[in-house]
Amino acid sequence: MSRRTLAGGLAIAAAITVTTLPAASVAAEQAAVAFPSARFPLGAKSVPTKAMTAVAPGIDLYDVKAGSATDGYTLTLLMPSGRDYGTRPTAEAVAAEVEAAGETPSVQEVIRPSVADAPSQTVYMVRVGLWSLKDKKKAEEAAKTLKEAGLKVKVDYLGDDGLQTTGPWDVKVVMIDARAFRGSYAASLGASVAKRETVSAMAKSAGAVVGVNGGFFNIHTAKNLRGEPVGASVVGGKLLSEAVPGRTAVVLQGRSARITELATTVTAISQDGEKAQVNGVNRAAAVDELILYTEEYGAKTPTGGTDAVLDANGKVLGLRASGADVAKGTRVLHGNGISADWLNQHAWQDWTVRVDTRVVDLRTRKALKLTPDLHVIAGNVNLVRNGKVQITAKRDGHDSINMILRRHPRTLLGVTRNGSLILATIDGRQPGVTVGANFHEAAQLMRWLGARQAVNLDGGGSTAMVVKNKLVNRPSDGVERGVGDALLVLPQ
Repeated sequence: MSRRTLAGGLAIAAAITVTTLPAASVAAEQAAVAFPSARFPLGAKSVPTKAMTAVAPGIDLYDVKAGSATDGYTLTLLMPSGRDYGTRPTAEAVAAEVEAAGETPSVQEVIRPSVADAPSQTVYMVRVGLWSLKDKKKAEEAAKTLKEAGLKVKVDYLGDDGLQTTGPWDVKVVMIDARAFRGSYAASLGASVAKRETVSAMAKSAGAVVGVNGGFFNIHTAKNLRGEPVGASVVGGKLLSEAVPGRTAVVLQGRSARITELATTVTAISQDGEKAQVNGVNRAAAVDELILYTEEYGAKTPTGGTDAVLDANGKVLGLRASGADVAKGTRVLHGNGISADWLNQHAWQDWTVRVDTRVVDLRTRKALKLTPDLHVIAGNVNLVRNGKVQITAKRDGHDSINMILRRHPRTLLGVTRNGSLILATIDGRQPGVTVGANFHEAAQLMRWLGARQAVNLDGGGSTAMVVKNKLVNRPSDGVERGVGDALLVLPQ
């Protein structure tokens, strides 16, 4: 077979380069919160342009731009699996089909770099042609020709690949100096757990000076419940969503923020001494599960089970058929199958059912005190621990090639050595304007900014930063998306 290799100014590299920052300079940056003087850590490591705005005492906003657009477009053939990559034999077979259609394909080896808890992975892609940034329409016309020949193909912008690029990058950074900041941090789920809301709306409602989107929310549940956080959520000392055991989370209390891993246990204890594990909080119920719904849920309990309605002290106000709202000042234990049987046997009207809630920090092995100033946001993937890159993509549920290697918009949170907070957004999916970042690049950026601990929050179209009621980044959807929760910076 005659196959050409992608070459020239738009060439695709087979792996990314991970830059190691000098230890001395990193330590100096971590000691205090200050914008770094070093070159931008990604791409050609150019000197970035930046504009600083003083937001409030101890809070500064930086508008950072770096790199330049040299990437263009190519065509990517889909494998029989529907993915855009596969094994070498599969890629060779697809390439043969492309040649039979009269085009010259390239089989490209792509190495997804290793992370702390997953080895590297080598896959193969089949690509055709190279077009400059201004010639996307020509790429689309070529794709149409291949589709007419019966092939499955898409137009890809090379800057999204996660391989070598020159950018550009559009980054917004909020630095909050622990020595001067006198406000506090909080989490918000908006008007309800079940419904999504924009960061702008949540920030305005709370009077926040800064807000960023929080963790992932469940897009695979019923449409009216898609604001449910995936992982731990605590607002004002109240558990509103259970943890995915062992996954990264951000614990906020007063003016402090720290990154750790959490586990939660919720137990229903009847006055007759019988106990039952509560499987979840404010989410859809699976077969035989016992779920706790709080007044913040904002949706009806599931149908097809039994509800035990509790007052604030755990007194059972009554049993009812499920599928009703959670009234203000009450909680509902919902069960189906064997869990409904438990409620019918141990949650009689006027009895007391105590709900015991524990949120445990897995690093310290101590339970968090659920005080009114405690807030928790579920992180996505840990990026930096104790000043070193430590990406736990597998443990945190995001170890695919798309999540580790490919570039997307990112929302990042970091904590410096002295406890200062760094919030950053990297816009992406905007060819020629900003390319986003993959996990390794996001970790490098946060170390460069001075973070000793850092985590990746939700990203993609959810990435949003609001400062003084103004959206300061450019979401990839073109408009701000409703999200499950937000991290808010409140004034004194």
